[in-house]
Amino acid sequence: MGETVRTLAYGSWPSPIDAAIAAAHDGRPEYVGFVGDEAWWTEPRPTEGGRRTLVRRRADGHEESVLDAEWNVRSRVVEYGGQPWAGVVVDGRWLVVFVNFADQRLYRYEEGGEPRPLTPVSSVGGGLRWVEPQVRLGLGEVWCVLEEFTGEGPTDVRRVLAAVPLDGSAAEHRDAVRELTDDRHRFVTGPQVSPDGRRAAWLAWDHPRMPWDGTELLVADVGPDGTFGSPRTLAGGPQESIAQVDWSADGRLLYASDRSGWWNLYGDGEPLCPREEEFGGPLWKVGLRWFAPLAGGLIAVVHGRGSTALGVLDPETGEIVDAAGPWTEFAPTLAVDGERVVAVGASPRSAYEVVELDTRTGRSRVIGAEHDDAVDPAHYPEPQIRTFTGPAGQDVHAHIYPPHNPGCTAPSGTPPPYVVWAHGGPTDRAPLVLDLAIAYFTSRGIGVAEVNYGGSSGYGREYRNRLREQWGVVDVEDCAAVALALADEGTADRDRLAVRGGSAGGWTTAASLTTTDVYACGTIVYPILDLAGWGTGETHDFESRYLETLVGPPPPSGRGDPHLASLAEVPARYAERSPAAHADRLTVPFLLLQGLDDVICPPAQCERFLARMAGRPVPHAYIAFEGEGHGFRRAETMIRVLESELSLYAQVFGLNPPGIPKLELAK
Repeated sequence: MGETVRTLAYGSWPSPIDAAIAAAHDGRPEYVGFVGDEAWWTEPRPTEGGRRTLVRRRADGHEESVLDAEWNVRSRVVEYGGQPWAGVVVDGRWLVVFVNFADQRLYRYEEGGEPRPLTPVSSVGGGLRWVEPQVRLGLGEVWCVLEEFTGEGPTDVRRVLAAVPLDGSAAEHRDAVRELTDDRHRFVTGPQVSPDGRRAAWLAWDHPRMPWDGTELLVADVGPDGTFGSPRTLAGGPQESIAQVDWSADGRLLYASDRSGWWNLYGDGEPLCPREEEFGGPLWKVGLRWFAPLAGGLIAVVHGRGSTALGVLDPETGEIVDAAGPWTEFAPTLAVDGERVVAVGASPRSAYEVVELDTRTGRSRVIGAEHDDAVDPAHYPEPQIRTFTGPAGQDVHAHIYPPHNPGCTAPSGTPPPYVVWAHGGPTDRAPLVLDLAIAYFTSRGIGVAEVNYGGSSGYGREYRNRLREQWGVVDVEDCAAVALALADEGTADRDRLAVRGGSAGGWTTAASLTTTDVYACGTIVYPILDLAGWGTGETHDFESRYLETLVGPPPPSGRGDPHLASLAEVPARYAERSPAAHADRLTVPFLLLQGLDDVICPPAQCERFLARMAGRPVPHAYIAFEGEGHGFRRAETMIRVLESELSLYAQVFGLNPPGIPKLELAK
């Protein structure tokens, strides 16, 4: 017997996907690697304070967390972190090194023992931080990136390649850490050592560029004692972004460069597979991997246009054979062991899981963090990949998630409410994968439109550059174009449109609410709201000059010294674009969500915005979460966020979702 379909108004459909289920399935496995022939990775634990643990897959297929709840495997280098661990097998026993989030020290952990610190603590500013470690057993060292704060300010920092003794002799002594390079470059990635051990390659870049604008590929000779010679720049520059570098088994230098307008692979400077698609991406975290050379000469690649597949590239012919399977998106993490490849893949029907590809047989299978249907997958959304037309006739890419519930339908003639989701970055994109936070809304009768607005990654450099000096304009226009197109075609209710986003998406949301009349309400999550403050000392070093490409260069007096910068000194567009400067234009209800430990988009941004809203009769709520930073990680936080957001839409759109606590809106 089939289930009876009930006719209920959009937004009032009962759903088995509650906020607790969505929160428990937030996050994904990251940073895969091999320890001997075992696959290891990091994995989120939302119900354990939002920590990340290190997981191993034993030979018998059993998965186990190797670290107790007190340990959180996560680096804070450039605040977004990166590859936080590495491992080897010594005398039949595993030995791993990892970064612990709380103290940012590098630890050594051997099978049967306890973690022991390898690096000291510094009380200066943000202290000492480490990322992308690799164990150099022959030298008794761990090579990695060192981020060292030299003062109390967020930009008082230097970064070098460093060698940490494996014997613990640097645990209390900074002088025992050997620096492999000088600090001439502001940002560096970890060294990739050639198969013969005689050369090391890494990436570097400097302010005001972000790594997707331009990086340099550096190579240095490595002496028998592990000392580096003078580095040489072999590729890259201010207008060429190298996203990753590595060596083939026969010693060829491999790298992903966007010199053609797309991140493509090169071997010793020659294109290996020229295509108008991406074999790289924005380097938001240190140690992301879009390709990995195999022992036999083939190269595992994560590649695509607007989405990513896992494939195996033959560099001699330029041909790629993609892995068969249900996955439609692969994250930028890869590891190889002989002819085995381990990756992290997902699809609209499955969350991210650890996938192994055997390149000899072509067989792929899930080996870890296997997707588990917490509810009947009939309640999952059925997304559509669509391209809309922006105000200037340009393409705007989006994923449309219509309301979907197998047990409910809505009365005919009434289009559903829709929420436009603006992704963070902004140089990033929304992947087409199962997200139970989206299903939380669609299963209740609220549509979601994820917009990969101009400036998003995944569609080539030209599309990415559409946001240059146009942040707060192009992103806002593209989101509005999608929302209005959905309304015009009858897919969405013109009077019940909302917008939401976090970080840079929070900026786009706030800018949309203060400069357009498209939306009836909005949810603004850990946002940037005031460019003048954010660009002059309120954010961290990595993005401290991002605005120079997104908005335009400020005058010299406003750079680096927050005491010199006032609203009058920065270009007019810094004020014109800032939602905080136009709080008086915000006339619709909104929800503002913020982590109090956020050093990327600090609470001061929200507090100034709210101060400028004071006395105005606009219904709103502000919820600040202790112990949360940039990106919420704790289950209890995510539950409150989803329920509060749904309550906002219910009150504004006249919906009646059962069992949802009412969000109190101040006026």
